[in-house]
Amino acid sequence: MSIFRRHGSSQQKQEQDQPELQSESKVNELKAALGPLSGRSLLYCTDACLIRYLEARNWNVQKAKKMLEETLAWRSTYKPEEIRWHEVAVEGETGKLFRANFRDRFGRTVLILKPGLQNTTSMDNQIRHLVYLMENAMLNLPEGQEEMAWLIDFTGWSFTTNVPVRTAKDTINILQDHYPQRLAVAFLYTPPRIFEAFWKYDHEDFSRLMAQDDVKAAKFWDFDQKTVSATTGCAAAAAVAPEPV
Repeated sequence: MSIFRRHGSSQQKQEQDQPELQSESKVNELKAALGPLSGRSLLYCTDACLIRYLEARNWNVQKAKKMLEETLAWRSTYKPEEIRWHEVAVEGETGKLFRANFRDRFGRTVLILKPGLQNTTSMDNQIRHLVYLMENAMLNLPEGQEEMAWLIDFTGWSFTTNVPVRTAKDTINILQDHYPQRLAVAFLYTPPRIFEAFWKYDHEDFSRLMAQDDVKAAKFWDFDQKTVSATTGCAAAAAVAPEPV
């Protein structure tokens, strides 16, 4: 099993470590930039929502404003909150995507995806099904929690059940553009070999990197340079030593 964590989780922690007043100031600045809101846009744009868009744009108010306005425009036409289960239920008949009846230890909603159980050919309805479940997952988040977790089981997946490129692209665009900072972590079970590039491990390269870091650590802690040289020399030798047969 492999784990993908949302890029920006460390960024989020850094922002949480910032003085609270600074975050509040940015939220108020974004509110002012957006201007008066009403109806569903007002309901959508909670302080927590504004913080997510600010985080997604590194707390740049103008970029966050642009991103949020694009989302509001998309929601006004796509109307994700109006999708009902009976409209997309056929997509869920095989269990290829559903919300788990449990939360993870952080209280996050868990979505379970099984791409190998693809059962339809309607790309538009497949996306509507995902959007429906994203909205449902958000609705079931406990107060104070903004993120969710994904469990992706690739059992039975093959190129014959592969999602068309257009569908994959549209799905990624929707998730990135209109659901920022929602995915905290994704667990991949029996992922196909095409994913190997994401976690390819080379022992020699890693050993060289660690030897460089040893020098860096010695400089920081003011170690005996002779000892460090001897240590890194051994590490370098180990890095190029042949693997045992």
